[in-house]
Amino acid sequence: MTVDHFNPEPKYRQIAAIVREQIRSGELEPLQTVPSETQMVQAHGVARETVRQAMQTLRDEGWVFTIQARGTFVSPSDQWPTDS
Repeated sequence: MTVDHFNPEPKYRQIAAIVREQIRSGELEPLQTVPSETQMVQAHGVARETVRQAMQTLRDEGWVFTIQARGTFVSPSDQWPTDS
């Protein structure tokens, strides 16, 4: 799954939706490292700031958390939102 550059939905929201689905499906498991900004920039053909905005959205929603100098990780499943 990748970003649809012709879709009017903002790219950061598309990336957030992709990562959210990877978490829900079990492709990314609790406490597993989320792909790096560089990996996502390359995979989706977007700017680094777009990936940062997507990750901030997922942090705000409770899907992921970030530890400085370590990376971004999937939150434990009991912290996932129930209505997203």
